[in-house]
Amino acid sequence: LVVPFAAGGTADVVARAVTDEVGAQFGQAIVLDNRGGANGIIGTGIVAKALPDGYTLLHVTASFVINPLTYTKLPYDTQRDFEPVTNVVLGTGYLLLVHNGVAANTVKEFIAYARDGKVNYSSPGVGNTLHLAGELFAVRTGIKLLHVPYKGVAPALSALVAGEVQATFIPATVALPLVKAGRVRALAFTGAGRFAGLSQLPTMGESGVANFELTGSWHGWFAPARTPAAIIARLQREVVRALQLSRVRDTMTGGGYEPDGRGTAEFRQFLKLEADRYAEMVRVANVPKAAY
Repeated sequence: LVVPFAAGGTADVVARAVTDEVGAQFGQAIVLDNRGGANGIIGTGIVAKALPDGYTLLHVTASFVINPLTYTKLPYDTQRDFEPVTNVVLGTGYLLLVHNGVAANTVKEFIAYARDGKVNYSSPGVGNTLHLAGELFAVRTGIKLLHVPYKGVAPALSALVAGEVQATFIPATVALPLVKAGRVRALAFTGAGRFAGLSQLPTMGESGVANFELTGSWHGWFAPARTPAAIIARLQREVVRALQLSRVRDTMTGGGYEPDGRGTAEFRQFLKLEADRYAEMVRVANVPKAAY
């Protein structure tokens, strides 16, 4: 299972929770292969060229549908080169985190802080959901933020802890331990409701930022094009079976995700809707296309 992001990030955590169980159900280990770089393009390209025999799969986030919108050219075609298997989880929102040296304890104070000086924010790369969150936040609040891309969620979060950047939008999956340990400060949650893991934390809407409700990224499984339908169906069933286990569900919900497991046809339709949704976000945030 290729995860096209660095180890220790959100995709890595979600993928490991599922593959350990799916591997046990199949009676053979599933090897997780982290191939980070270029916002998931490198690892995704590897799977596009793999044999369609069910032995090489892709675990990827919404960057799968965003990259065609934010890069001038890709080494694969998302429509032609892949078979959707299932969506593993749906995100419920992101945390807005700031470095402890930032003189802001609320979103309102952070906006004022950003107006008074240059603020850098990190993300796992150009054109991913967290990059779009930062750009859209800047548009909605009328401030300027400088985007600093890293090679994965874990490096982007480490940059915040080290003070290389002042802020980041990030899933709770990997950030919650640092927030609870006091190593970074959470200002708000981007979801429709409050995040259960930090129930005292306000939403963006409660913090006064209108039209900024982001549910977070999804994580889906894909196989190379022309993988037999029977293999796709079996993989989808085994993922659903794993997601029904309480230990897996607890891992997902504790990190701000909802287990999914929808069928292949429904997942394919979902991807079309997501591509349209993110196209609108890219337009509003005015994200220019980058060269791969």
